[in-house]
This record gives sequence, C-alpha cells and structure tokens, in this order.
Amino acid sequence: MGEVFAGRYELVDPIGRGGVGAVWRAWDHRRRRYVAAKVLQQSDAHSLLRFVREQALRIDHPHVLAPASWAADDDKVLFTMDLVAGGSLVHLVGDYGPLPPPLVCVLLDQLLSGLAAVHAEDVVHRDIKPANVLLEATGTGRPRLRLSDFGIAMRLGEPRLTETNLVVGTPGYLAPEQLLGAEPDFPADLFAVGLVALYLLEGAKPDAKALIEYFAAHGTPGAPKGIPEPLWQVVATLLQPDPQGRFRTATGARKALASAAELLPEPRPDDEIIEIFDQLGPLPQGFGPEGPLTRAPGVDPTRREARAGRSDTGGFHLPPPHVQPQPQEQPQEQQQPPHSPTHVLSTPRPYVPQYPAQPPTPVPHRSPDTASTASYTAQVPEVPPPTTGHRTARRLAARRAARRPGPPARIAIPLLLLALALYATGFWALTRI
Repeated sequence: MGEVFAGRYELVDPIGRGGVGAVWRAWDHRRRRYVAAKVLQQSDAHSLLRFVREQALRIDHPHVLAPASWAADDDKVLFTMDLVAGGSLVHLVGDYGPLPPPLVCVLLDQLLSGLAAVHAEDVVHRDIKPANVLLEATGTGRPRLRLSDFGIAMRLGEPRLTETNLVVGTPGYLAPEQLLGAEPDFPADLFAVGLVALYLLEGAKPDAKALIEYFAAHGTPGAPKGIPEPLWQVVATLLQPDPQGRFRTATGARKALASAAELLPEPRPDDEIIEIFDQLGPLPQGFGPEGPLTRAPGVDPTRREARAGRSDTGGFHLPPPHVQPQPQEQPQEQQQPPHSPTHVLSTPRPYVPQYPAQPPTPVPHRSPDTASTASYTAQVPEVPPPTTGHRTARRLAARRAARRPGPPARIAIPLLLLALALYATGFWALTRI
C-alpha cells in the first residue's frame, strides 16, 4: 500500500519525472481506476507557481494529455492525468530505430493536431521533444499519440516566471529565436516539431546547432538518405532558422503533410511491423487490476459506497421522479335488461346533465408585482368588466337620470322659498357688519 492523498489518490509506483515533479501511477478511489499523478517535488514558490499554471490548463483533445484534477495534502500537491501506458517516442525509437515514413506521417499528423488545439488556446508549449510525446499501448493497431508535460508552457501575454535573458526549454530542441531570448511564440513550437520528425526518421537525436548553421549558410539542403523528397520538404520548412520561413500555423503544416503523405510509396509486405508495447510493467505487490488488495489507512471508507450516487466529477445524479401509480379504473359492465320474450327495445332514458355539487371557486388574478408577496397581500376580488363600452354606459346612466321623476310640487315649492329666505337673511346680516 502506498501514500494516500486527500483520502482519494493512492500512490502506487513512480513511472517518470517531469519538469517540476515526479510522475506516479496512482489509484483513484473515487473513479475506481488507475491514473497518472504528478507530485510536486519542491515546495519553493517558483516551482509552485509553475505547478499551478500547469494544473490550470484544461484542453480537451484526443492528442493532448492535460491535467484532469488536483489535490493537496499538507505541504504536498499533485494533479492527475490519464494513464498512458505505451511509453514515449524515445521508447519507440529505442525499440525499432528509424521508423517508416508512412508511420512518421501518422505520428506527425497527430502531434500537429494536438498542437493546433494548444495554440488555439493561445498557449505556447515551449518543451516539445520525443520524451514529452506519449503513446497509448495500441499494439499493432493504429498508434495514438498524446502531447504531454505543460510544466513550462505559458499563454501569450502572461508574465514570465524567469528572467528575460534566461532560456527555458530542453537543449537540442530550442528554436534559434529562443536561444536569442525572444518572447515565446508558436513558430518555436513548430521548429521543435521539425526536430522531432527528423529524430523519428533518422533514429537519433539531430544536431540542431549544425542544422541551423547549414541552413543559414547554404540554404535548404537536399533530402537525407532514406527520407522521401515530399516528406523532407515539409520537415525542412519546419526547420527554417527564420521564423517567417516556417509554416504560419500547425494546421497549415498538417495540410502540407497530408499532401506529402499521398505521394509516398505504398508499404511493402516485407516491411517490419511496428508494435507499441505496454511500457509500465506489472503492478507492484498489493495491487491488482481492480485496485489495491487491502485498504490503506487514510482512505475514506465511505467514498466507494457513495460512488453509486455520485458522478465521476463529484456531482450527484438525481434519482428519477417517483410516480404514484394511478389506480386503474375497472370498466363497468352495462347491465343488460332481462330477456323477455315480449321485450323488443328498451325505452331510452332521458339525458340529465351532471353538474358539480359545488361550483368551483374562482382563482383571483395575480399580477407580476404582487406575485412574490401573494401570501402577505390581501387579494382584491376582481369585478367583471361591463359588456358595453365606457361611453355607452355613461349615456345610459344619463338617460335613466333624465327619466327619473323629481319630488312633488307641494314639497319642492316650500323648500325653494325657504332657501331664498335664508339667502336674504344672510345677505342682510353681512350688510350690517
């Protein structure tokens, strides 16, 4: 049993080393599968910043191996990726030497496809080399390549974590402008792809410095022995010392590569079959294909049981809504009238409409302004609108008022005389003041 991180990731055995940390095979107790985990091997601020920058990269592409999740435990941090078992291009060339040009075209096309996705996110890898290009263990089937290790990658416009004059990258796979301290840019990655292509075709690490000097002094040389001319033209364009002389984008390089691949000769039956093996080796004692054989201390025992209700990303799956079964109504059998020798037709029963025992209570209209406070605001019952317009209603009311009879004369005349007397008295009183 190994060390457990955050109650979830159990380290199994080391399988490699990256720019800022060691890479382990680890068992994910939540997803119930093996993953690759990069563990930070230094706790200084500089390495931690690079670690944070790498784990923040999220690129979903079949030929890019980007971080999937991360965890922290005390003074250590890690992030996880898919576990790729076929080794790197270094293992492949070490097993077979120079690779056939058709296979090199397949690998370069996948590498440029992944690099195009990286550049689409405005990210410069800055460390493309054979050791950072991993392979799935596909056997004799079609290879599947994964671009990995974004430890020194950076987005365009982000602040650099090193001094301006300090060169970052792997010696032997640096573009000329990188050696001169230029700002990171996409053409530098394409130059490194050209060096990787030459490594696959020749089976040995190319001398980048000699190539740059020869290109600068004599121009583009002829195709080396064993490299078809159409493929060499693509590789030579990637290796131009002047960034302006290379392909503008990885997608443009892919198009040129596809055209060159169509001009290559067909594989011969006696060509060697390339097989990509599992390079990780057997699991150590105490681990099996389904995970650790015994539970390590520090693992949350409830995670496995809780997995049935959680998704792989930690969210909860909602159970389907429970539907109450509706009782099925039994069809009522119509009673047939008793058979009588004199019975011919039954008398039809008169139709009686069925009314509800109590009329439904009308629901008052709720305006949008009072809908949120409906339980605290008294509802004003609505008055049904008149069937006629406002002007028609006023005319009818006026006509009704005009036809209404007044008080009788024997009452109206004394009231008018009394009012005149009161008016005269009041006027006389005002003149006496």
